[in-house]
Amino acid sequence: MKVVISDNVIPEVLEIIKATGAEIDYKPENLEAALEDADALVIRSATKVTPELLTHAPKLKLVVRGGVGLDNVDREECKKRGIEVANTPGASTNAVAELALGLMLSAARHIPRATTSTKEGRWEKKQLTGSELSGKTLGLIGCGRIGSALGEKAAALGMKIIGYNPPPRHESELIEYVDNLDDFLGRADFISLHVPSTPKTDNMVNAETISKMRDGVILINTARGSIIEEDALYDALQNGKVRAAALDVYQKEPYVGKLSELENTILTPHVAASTSEAQIRIGEEIAQKIKGLMG
Repeated sequence: MKVVISDNVIPEVLEIIKATGAEIDYKPENLEAALEDADALVIRSATKVTPELLTHAPKLKLVVRGGVGLDNVDREECKKRGIEVANTPGASTNAVAELALGLMLSAARHIPRATTSTKEGRWEKKQLTGSELSGKTLGLIGCGRIGSALGEKAAALGMKIIGYNPPPRHESELIEYVDNLDDFLGRADFISLHVPSTPKTDNMVNAETISKMRDGVILINTARGSIIEEDALYDALQNGKVRAAALDVYQKEPYVGKLSELENTILTPHVAASTSEAQIRIGEEIAQKIKGLMG
């Protein structure tokens, strides 16, 4: 069986997939040509599995995305062609939740600015008074695996956790669900986004919803860049409605937009799942999917 891996994976993951015994074509120069006799395609976030790409893959039986979400895969087209589509949603849960927590702490305590200014010889002690997480309210938009994991970590630091997650949802003793979005937005000191990109969630953080947030809210996004309307966030960061924003995902990547101009933004290059532990777990889940196809 031939497996094409079109996006970057760490060497350990490549070895895990090779151990399945399948023939591996890693990052072929011509993806369309490589897919002509491929049985499985392994992707991350860079490759877009479009109807046009699939016309070059007549034998394809499986598409696996190493990561959470499938918004870069045309699932309807895959279904028409009898191609199974899978991802690895549980493998990176802890890694993403830990980065979200790290971004919260970094924004609350001005850690990136403090580091840069000290290295540049500026002693900004008086300008960098921060705030504590303990006693604050964390609002989770999306309370699935990652949102719930972040909630557990934040609760351990003394935060109150509220969630906006229309049913169906799993019940949690840690999360107080708030079904009215306006009420939810007005109660949270920190808001962390953990929803997929859908017509309902795209640009859900916009000028109107931001206006209903608490003054000085801190916004975290490790989910999808499409959830935030950038111009509205930029304006809110400039006028102080949003105290700080920490983002790992963007509408267009690599990110080169105007949020980079602001001191109250923390921008990371889509690295939430990029821990060695998470990558190994992703590799193991991909290998299991390939073995299942091999029978």
